[in-house]
Amino acid sequence: MRHPFIVALCLSGAALAAGCASPDDNADRAMQTVNAIDENNLSDLMLTAADPREAVAYFQRAVGEQPDRIDLQRGLARSLVRASSNSAAAPAWARVLEMEGATHDDRVNYADALIRNGKWTEAEAALNDIPPTHETFKRYRLEAMVADSNKEWSKADHFYETAVGLTTTPSGTLNNWGYSKLSRGAFADAERLFGEALQYDSDLFTAKNNLVLARGAQRNYQLPILDLTQTERAKLLHTMALAAVRQGDVAIGKELLQDAIDTHPQHFEEAVRSLRALERA
Repeated sequence: MRHPFIVALCLSGAALAAGCASPDDNADRAMQTVNAIDENNLSDLMLTAADPREAVAYFQRAVGEQPDRIDLQRGLARSLVRASSNSAAAPAWARVLEMEGATHDDRVNYADALIRNGKWTEAEAALNDIPPTHETFKRYRLEAMVADSNKEWSKADHFYETAVGLTTTPSGTLNNWGYSKLSRGAFADAERLFGEALQYDSDLFTAKNNLVLARGAQRNYQLPILDLTQTERAKLLHTMALAAVRQGDVAIGKELLQDAIDTHPQHFEEAVRSLRALERA
């Protein structure tokens, strides 16, 4: 009849032993927690604020020491993209996809890396492997770019529209969509989309320049009302001048080039060369 008491006593003793770890054990566990937090913070810092090449070196060392950690493999792949090491980024993302715990977002990033390498067919295949229920801004932005490359215009428009609706910062995507319209000859649509892009980011000079191209393609040689620096205004006048020349309006092009030269706060060598070439012609 004493057996239950002995068992209870043994169990309570085991619990007491577990609850009364030595101060050294507690200190070791605390340091491990602190180290893990510090490592995560350092990884985040490397992916956001560090020099891209330093980040690549950091994650290469970390992956060499702990190759089975998918978070470090992701960090390496992302840092390679930041460092514009596109030829190395795609294989890095491929390694992530082979590991346990890989996600649909990893496959989206793999497709992005393939596009950066000009591997459109492989990127399309990677996107096709993602279920349609995975609806993210980046996924649809890449889908739109792939459709553009295939000249599947209705699909591209659908994906661009979907992507724009999934982000609060659509300026870059609107600019890409506008450039797609520009390349198709849909100049009025392109002008509208570039204008929308600038409503979200008034400093996006690429959209300003593309907007001028779209207007010039319609023989509208007036600069739009934009918040411009003097240098930006001169550059846009130069772009407008070249658009006029391409349309055969050479005299207008010369006037715009002279305006660009006069507007630029410094010597505008590119515009000067263009004007001299026209005058010689």
